[in-house]
This record gives sequence, structure tokens and C-alpha cells, in this order.
Amino acid sequence: MVSEQVAQVLVASNRGPVTYTLGEDGSLDARRGGGGLVSGLSAVDDKLWVCAALGDGDREAVRRGVGEPGVRMLDIDPDVHAAAYNDIANSVLWFVHHMLYQTPLEPVFDAEFRSRWESYRAYNRAFAEALAEEAGEGAAVLVQDYHLALVPGMLRSLRPDLRIAHFSHTPWAPVDYFRMLPDAVAGELLSGMLGADRVGFLTRRWADAFEACAVDRLGGLNGTQVSVHALGADADFLRARSREADVEERMAALREQIGGTGRKTVVRVDRTELSKNIVRGMHAYRELLDTRPEWRERVVHVAFAYPSRQDLAVYRAYTAEVQRVADAINSAYGTPGWTPVVLHVKDDFARSLAAYRLADVALVNPIRDGMNLVAKEVPVVSDDGCVLVLSREAGAWEELSEDAITVNPYDVSGTADALHEALTMPDGERAERTKRLAAAATALPPKQWFLEQLEALGG
Repeated sequence: MVSEQVAQVLVASNRGPVTYTLGEDGSLDARRGGGGLVSGLSAVDDKLWVCAALGDGDREAVRRGVGEPGVRMLDIDPDVHAAAYNDIANSVLWFVHHMLYQTPLEPVFDAEFRSRWESYRAYNRAFAEALAEEAGEGAAVLVQDYHLALVPGMLRSLRPDLRIAHFSHTPWAPVDYFRMLPDAVAGELLSGMLGADRVGFLTRRWADAFEACAVDRLGGLNGTQVSVHALGADADFLRARSREADVEERMAALREQIGGTGRKTVVRVDRTELSKNIVRGMHAYRELLDTRPEWRERVVHVAFAYPSRQDLAVYRAYTAEVQRVADAINSAYGTPGWTPVVLHVKDDFARSLAAYRLADVALVNPIRDGMNLVAKEVPVVSDDGCVLVLSREAGAWEELSEDAITVNPYDVSGTADALHEALTMPDGERAERTKRLAAAATALPPKQWFLEQLEALGG
């Protein structure tokens, strides 16, 4: 369904700001999301968000002509979407940029891959055509993330008058790893993004890697500008939300699970995403208990590992391994009055905020991460100050390293040492570090982050 009037600011992303659920009686229930894009778009007029219909409820809403003002959902063939989203975006591009492949066995770029790549092309083409239909003369179009890397180039050929930006929320692979992709595919990805006037990244490291790949594969940037916009935490929202009644209830429940007077907490909040490194984090906690037995019954690892991409077998296996390792630690070290690992796998934002407030130590140790907002959010809402143990491979490390304890995400023993250092840090130093971390973490809040990109595009 094409909108009745053209828009001057458009955002394109796989997931939109609203999701529809189809009830048994045929009713449609709309659930609205938040985040930086929603906040940023609220500040401009003549706007439109183009996104994919992701489930049966979304597709039914499109068929019925039901929709939110300022949102256009694309009812792309489910098989095309599945191949583009699961088989290319999440199983190839995500793995390349996060350097997750076990290279003796994978990847395999065969005829089946090339068939799926055609679906990725078709998916991107659907977005480009919708944006071309909807955009007013000279409009600003902000395309989001690795799902839609081909859109800028396709849209440029359809509407050369538009001002186009592409923003990557992931890392970008270094040249030697990016070369893993078939030459034609690598060139197509880069050329697609370089159809934009500007491409943006979360850190200078990822921007430099992209530029190096463009020079290596295409000989340069073809006039495209590269910029860095380091998305920060929304301090006002987080502080207000973390003081609501449901968060207080979750805090009381967590305190009961932690048990014991004066026990310290090592908190992590992640999706069970392969790059988050949850299993090695648990191994480091186990080594802490093993090599420094004085911490037994004095610390609890509060680990929230919310299921992610469970339609992919490798993610299901990883989620099961997280549970297995947690159970093994509890079996080996637990006592009647102490559960060493408190693991929750059901997504609950209020409970996450409660854990943020209670954390003595926050463990954020990804193998590789575009930014990692958890590292920025915990210091903002911490009640009594929190030591941040942070992987040098997280994008957030670029801004937070001075006041975090840095770890190599592959070094389990080093991470165990860092946990001990964090748990023994004097209260005064911990409080001062938390203040500085919170200031750095909120330097570019979501609304300002979006508007800064729009301004850079001449919007």
C-alpha cells in the first residue's frame, strides 16, 4: 500500500516500529517498540518508516490495509524473506562481520548460497522500489544495517535526486576476513553501500575497516563520505523506567534468589547470540571460584541469556550449552544456601533493569560487537556503583576503556583475574568510575544520534 503523500525523511529497516499479532478471533493487536530511530523520527515531520512484515500478523495487517501513520510494511514473500534474512543476513553477513566461522568447515559458497543471494537481492530491491515510490523530491533516506546493504545503490539508480545514507550497527570485517566472500558478492555489497552519499558506523575502527575493504576491492570510496556516530544510552528514559514498580518487584525477587547478607553480584544481560561470548564468561566465573575459593558463597553470577534466532540450529545448540555450563557450575559448587549462577532465559526488560541496579560487577565480554549498549546502560542506572569488565572487542570499549577493566574475550584466566579485581575494587573508586562511565555512555543519546546523521546528510 503506497502512502497518500510523499515523505521528506524516510527510514528503512528490516524490523519496524510496530508489530501485529493475529488473535484466534481474527483481531489484530499492535505492539509498539522504542529505540533511537523511533525517538529521532518523532522530531521530524513528513516522515515514513519502510519495514518488512515479519510474521502472520504483520502480513495480515498489510492485506487488510491496517497500519500506523507514517509506517509502510512490505509483504515480501515469506520464502524470500527467510532466505534473505536467515540464510544470508544472519548466517553469512553477520558471521563475516563478527568473524564467527569455524573456517576448516565453513563457509561453503556453493550453488545453494547463490540461490539464496538472489533472494537477498530481491529483498533489497523491494525496499528500494518502495522507497523510490514514497520519497519526495530530494528527500533524505536513512537505510539501516546489513540486511539492506544493496538498497542505496539500487535506490540511487531509481532516484538519483535523493540524499541517501546507510548506517551499519554491526562491526565491519577486516580486509583479510572480508575476502572470504566470493569476489562478486563482496563487490556487490560494497558497491551497494557506496550508492549512498554517506555511510555511517558506530566506531572509527569499523569505519576504517570498511574503507580498507572498499580500497582493496573497488579501489576507493567512489565519492561516498564515511562518518562515525557512536550511539549512546538514553539516560532520561533508563533512569525513569528503572524506578517503576515492576522493576522494584523484580529487584526483590532477585535479592531473594541471590540470598545471603552482603553477597556481591556479577551481572550479565545478553541475547544468546554467538558473538556475546556467554559460555567463556561462565568458564571465567568458574575459574574464579576454583582458583580463589574465598569467593565461594560470597558472590553470585546473575546471568540473563535471552534466546535469539532459535530458528537457526547453531543458535539452539549455543543456548543449550549456556544452560549446560550454568548447571555444571551449580552442581560443582552450589550449597543448600547458595546458587552460584542464577540464570534466566525469558526476556524481561524490567528484570534486566533490576539487575543493572543491583550489579556490583557488569561482565560484557563479546567476541566482537558493533557497540553493546548494555555496557553503557548499566553505569547509568546502577544504584551503588558498578565495575565494568569490558571486552576490548566491543565497540563501546572505544569510549569506555579508561574507566573499565579491559579483557581479551578469549582469555578465560585473564577474565577470571579481571572479575577478582572488579570484586575487590574499593567503593570510592568504583563510584567515581561509574560516574565517568555514565557520562561517556550518554554523550550521544538516541534522538541526538539520529538527528546528527540527518544533519550530516543535509536534512
